[in-house]
Amino acid sequence: MQADCPKQYLELNNKPVLIHTLERLGTCPGITGVGLGISADDARWPALEFEADWLPCVCDGGAERAETVSNILDEMADIIADRDWVLVHDAARPCVTHAEVISLMQQASRTDGGLLGRPLTDTIKFADDAGNVQRTVPREGLWRAQTPQMFRYAELRSALQKANEAGNSVTDEASAMEQAGIHPLMVEGRPENIKITLPGDIELAEIFMQKQEQQ
Repeated sequence: MQADCPKQYLELNNKPVLIHTLERLGTCPGITGVGLGISADDARWPALEFEADWLPCVCDGGAERAETVSNILDEMADIIADRDWVLVHDAARPCVTHAEVISLMQQASRTDGGLLGRPLTDTIKFADDAGNVQRTVPREGLWRAQTPQMFRYAELRSALQKANEAGNSVTDEASAMEQAGIHPLMVEGRPENIKITLPGDIELAEIFMQKQEQQ
C-alpha cells in the first residue's frame, strides 16, 4: 500500500477501513454477531475504542489467515452451534453490500456452503518468470474469489484443523473445504466488493461508497 499504517486502518470517508467493514457486517440482516481477529501487538485497534452489541468477540489473530480464522472460531465455540452458519470476510473489503451478503446466505444455505465471487471476463495469459507469455488460459469456469465465504461452523473448524495438521497451505476457507471433499457454491458478487491492496484502491473504494450512498 506504500502507506504509514496497515491498510485496514487507512482513512476511508472519515473512518478506518476496518470500521466500515465491521459496520457493513454487523448491521446486515441475518447476522447475529461478529468476531474479529487482531494481531496481539496491534496498538491501533484499542486506540479506536470501538464497541458494538454485535461484536462479542475480539481475539488474537495468527501469522496466516487460516490461523486467525481458527482462533476466532475457537473463541466463539460457546456461542455457536455446530450446524450454525458462519461467514468469513476480509477486513480490507469495506464495500460489500447487504444485498450480496443476503444473496450469499440465501443461496449457500441450500448447499454445503459457498462464497461470493466474480466470473473472469478478461483474456487470461500464463507467463514465465521473465514475463513472456507461454500460453492463453481458457477462462471458462474461472472465478475471482471474494468474501464473505459461508460454511457450517463445525465443518469449517474441522477443515481448517485438518489442513493445518496435514501441512496444507490454504489461502481461503473454500480451499480448506475443498480439501475436505466439499464443493462450495460460487455466488456472483458485485464488482465494487474489492479488496484494498494497492495505493489506488482507497480512492476507488471512496467512489464506490459514494455511489452506494446515492443509491
